[in-house]
Amino acid sequence: MTRYVALLRGVNVGGRRIKMAELRTCFEKMGFADAKTLQASGNVTFGNTVDGTQSLTVNTAGVTAFLGAVGSSSPLTSVTTDAAGTTALNGGPMFKHNEAFSFQIATDNQQETDRYWNAIVGNGGQESECGWCKDKWGISWQITPRVLIEALAIGGAEAKRAFDAMMKMKKIDVAAIEAARRG
Repeated sequence: MTRYVALLRGVNVGGRRIKMAELRTCFEKMGFADAKTLQASGNVTFGNTVDGTQSLTVNTAGVTAFLGAVGSSSPLTSVTTDAAGTTALNGGPMFKHNEAFSFQIATDNQQETDRYWNAIVGNGGQESECGWCKDKWGISWQITPRVLIEALAIGGAEAKRAFDAMMKMKKIDVAAIEAARRG
């Protein structure tokens, strides 16, 4: 059976209390098999859905019940990029988002790099260094052309040249990285 881990923030801190038996029950009511909690941390391991399907889906009614149990009206957000799903749970105002979590988008060319960069920065976001930017909600993104990823993976002098070129950039310039790779 496939096992999953949910690392829930804001559980049993800041006056929000939930018994781990209740948390296990919430996961079972959402349709997940063999839920186990780890200490009183809000960390839960569980199996794929009881009906045996391999896909991980969330029953929003169960999530609402869980949020009510911990005294939160915080939204659960599901993000899908390139068919890779990520779920984020807002643990409350005492947990601020930071650069410890970010999305990376690997692009195939300058046009694609520009499209993602401009969509994020041009809609209330801000530029940073080395292909990093933040969207208007403060989420960090790294828009990275594959030519840079490939150069860094090769190592040696070619990687150093590509890295040194990248360090001078905000949005990555594909032509400049290709030139640096050639030396």
